[in-house]
Formats: sequence, structure tokens, C-alpha cells
Amino acid sequence: MDYETVQVRRRGGELRITLNRPETMNAWNAQFGVDLRHAVEAAAADDEARAIVITGAGRGFSSGADLRAGFEPTESGVPNLHKVLTERYHPIITAIRRMPKPVVAAVNGPAVGIGLSLALAADLVIARESAYFLLAFVNIGLVPDGGSSLFVPERVGFTRASEMALLGERVTARQALEWGLINRVAADDEYDAEVDALAQRLAAGPTRSYAGTKRQLNAWLYARMDEQLDLEAEIQQESAETGDFAEGVTAFVEKRPPTFGGR
Repeated sequence: MDYETVQVRRRGGELRITLNRPETMNAWNAQFGVDLRHAVEAAAADDEARAIVITGAGRGFSSGADLRAGFEPTESGVPNLHKVLTERYHPIITAIRRMPKPVVAAVNGPAVGIGLSLALAADLVIARESAYFLLAFVNIGLVPDGGSSLFVPERVGFTRASEMALLGERVTARQALEWGLINRVAADDEYDAEVDALAQRLAAGPTRSYAGTKRQLNAWLYARMDEQLDLEAEIQQESAETGDFAEGVTAFVEKRPPTFGGR
């Protein structure tokens, strides 16, 4: 079907989902969440699709939530991030982790906030050398969500996860590879070819074997994924009701450093 904010293309056994809001570095607005959820769930149910690649159009993989688009408010008037997470974002993340076929995140540029969470939900992450990764939530007074409080420490351990979450600093592709956050880095001029080769290898591989391996890894590493996602949504809603979040968003829109008051 046609989507407003993503593109879906099949090549043999590979199905490629391209995040397609390049003017915003593929930031997530309401329509983006709807489109991406449908595309991911359709890919999971498509028996002809034996390997899924998720990538971004333009210069970025995904810059995270589109703060300028705003959020649906609760009855008290604060952004209802709990609803956004549970109804829109979490089904995307869990569908990627549980679909019985390999998913590759081809990170062509910055992967920020929920964009980073999306990348880390994949089975394999390959990045362009000029890309970077950023748990940006703290920079606007929020906490990690979209599964990143689970995926980051499982990949890099407590020490580095704490650094990423509390300091909100960029991690280069090379550093991410050294830390074990991602699987591969490709030189910018070799990136497209390496992504294609990896996708074609997986699409021609033993799909049932891949599915079994995912079940094993999910059972060992992510058995509490649903509970952790629920916890993220609860704490994120608490964060959305703070003065620091209001200041963080205002500062972001005004393109200035935030002045947090700790409240």
C-alpha cells in the first residue's frame, strides 16, 4: 500500500522499509508512527519477505520524535507520552524483535532518541562511518524509551549505558562498533554495497534457522521486554509532567541551551 511517511520496496526476498521524512531527518510524528507500524507488521506477516532492512531517506536515519509537531494532551493538558508509546511506538519495537526473520538496521546517518531505539531493536546494525548514535532524551528532560533502556545495556553494559543515558552525548559509528552497540561500520562510499550484500545474504539464508535463533536470544535477553516497555512508558509520562521537560522542549524549539531547574 501507499504510505505518506515511509517507502516499502521489495527486491527478491529482501523487503526494505525506508523512513521517508527527510526534511525532518525522519523525525516521528503521528502519521509516521501509524505508517511505520503498519509497514513493520505487514513485513512480519509477509512469507515472501525473508529479510527486512530498515533505513532512512536523506541525510539521517531518524532524529527521534518530532517535537515541533507536538503531542496529544492528557485531560490535564500535559503531553500524553504514555499513549504515544504504548499505542504507536511499542508495537513497532516488539514486532521487529518478534518477527520470524532477520531485521537489519542500515543506519545511513544520525540515529537519535526513538530513532536509536528503532535501530537497536533490529538483529544486526550496520552504519555509515559518518553516522552517529545519541540517547538524546536527557537533553530535553526525558528518559530513554522505545526499548532503549533495555537494548543499550544489553549491548554495551551498565557503565556505557549510564554514560549514554545520563550525559546525552554523541557516540560515533566507530566508537559504537568498539563498544559493541552495533555490528558493522562501512566507509561512506562502500556503505550501500555492503548493506545490499548483507541483505541479499540474509534473504537467501535459512529463514527458519534465523527465526529460531531470534526466539532463543529473545528468551534469554529480552524475556522482560514487555514489562520494561511498560515501565518506560510510566516513567516517561512522569517526566512529561515536569517543568524540566517543558523547558527542554521550549529550548529545543528556540534553538538555545535549556536551563533546567530540577523540577
